[in-house]
Amino acid sequence: MAQLKLSSLAKHFGTAVAVEHVDLEVQDGELVALLGPSGCGKTTTLRMVAGFVTPTAGQILIGGQDVTHAPPYARDTGMVFQSYALFPHMSVAQNVSFGLEMRRLGRAEREARVGEALKLVKLDHLAERLPRELSGGQQQRVALARALAVNPSVFLLDEPLSNLDAKLRSEVRLQIRALQQRLGLTTLIVTHDQEEALTMADRLVVMDRGKVLQVGTAEELYERPANAFVAGFVGRCNLISGFIDPDRMFRCDWGGAFKTPDSSTPGKAIFALRPERVALQPGAGQGIAGRITAITYLGSVSEYHVDVAGNGFLVSMPPPPNDSPLRRLRVDDPVSLSWDVAAVRILPFEPSSNQGDEP
Repeated sequence: MAQLKLSSLAKHFGTAVAVEHVDLEVQDGELVALLGPSGCGKTTTLRMVAGFVTPTAGQILIGGQDVTHAPPYARDTGMVFQSYALFPHMSVAQNVSFGLEMRRLGRAEREARVGEALKLVKLDHLAERLPRELSGGQQQRVALARALAVNPSVFLLDEPLSNLDAKLRSEVRLQIRALQQRLGLTTLIVTHDQEEALTMADRLVVMDRGKVLQVGTAEELYERPANAFVAGFVGRCNLISGFIDPDRMFRCDWGGAFKTPDSSTPGKAIFALRPERVALQPGAGQGIAGRITAITYLGSVSEYHVDVAGNGFLVSMPPPPNDSPLRRLRVDDPVSLSWDVAAVRILPFEPSSNQGDEP
C-alpha cells in the first residue's frame, strides 16, 4: 500500500487553475520530488497534502486513511517550511517541542523526543540557544528536528534549502537524504532546483501549469523525456522544431536536415539532443558546420556555444588536454558537429515550447 496517495487532486482559485487532476503514489520509505518552475503548482500540491490548502476536488490518503478534509494536526505529517518558521523567542529545544505540546504529549515523553530529534540532526549541544544565535544551516536542522520529533508518517519539505548558500546547500541535501534513508521516512519534497531533485529523490514528478507531465527516476526523465518541456527542464538539451519526412530525415524549420532513429514517425516533431552527446571538431569537417559564439570553462566540463545557420547549439565535454587543438579554439572559429543518431530523441511537437533556443 502506498503511504501517500493523491487521486485526481485539484485546486482552483476562482477561475485560475493552480493544480489540475494530480494522481500520485509515494511508497513507504520513498523520497519523491515535485519539480518545476515557479507557479507550476508544486507548492500548492504540497500544502494540500499538509492540510493548509483545501482541495477543490480529489482525494488525499495517508496510510490508507482519507485525510482530504482533516486539519493539519490530524494528518500525521511533519513539515519543513521554506522560511523554517522558527519562533525567535523560543530556544532550540522549545521550538522542537512545540508540535509535541500541541499534540498534548506528557513532559517526559516530550523531553525524550526532543533530545532524540536533536541528536539525529547533531544539535543536542545547542538545545538552549535561540534561533538568532544559530547559522542558517543550523536553523534549517532545527526545523528538520521539529518535523521529525512528531514521528510523522509522511515527511513534507517545501524548498528546504533555498535560503542556504551553494556549498552549504550541497552538504545539507546529502544530510537530509542520509537521514531520510536511515529512518525510512516517506517523503515528499518541493524544489525548483533540478540538481537538488536529481541527487535526493528516488523518483521525480515534473509539473508545469498545474499538471504532472512525467513521473520517473532521474535516469528515466533524463534519457527518455516525455516531451520538450521535460527534456529542457531536467538537464540541458538542444531542442529543434521541425518535421520528419517520409525518408525519416528531420527537416529543421530553419532548413537543416538530420538523420533520425529508424523508429521515427513522419510528421511535426521536436529533435532533442543532449549537449554531452555532441562531438565537436575544429575547422570545417564532414559534420554540421558551425561557428563558436562562446566558450565557458566550468571546471569538470567546458561548454561550447555554437551557431549553426543562425541557431544555437550547445556542446558539453570534459576540458581538452593542453596539447589538443580544441584548446586553441576561440570565439568565431569554425567547427563541425557530429553525433550518434542513437542519442537523438524525437519528441511530440508542442507549439508553446521554447524550441530551437540555445540551452
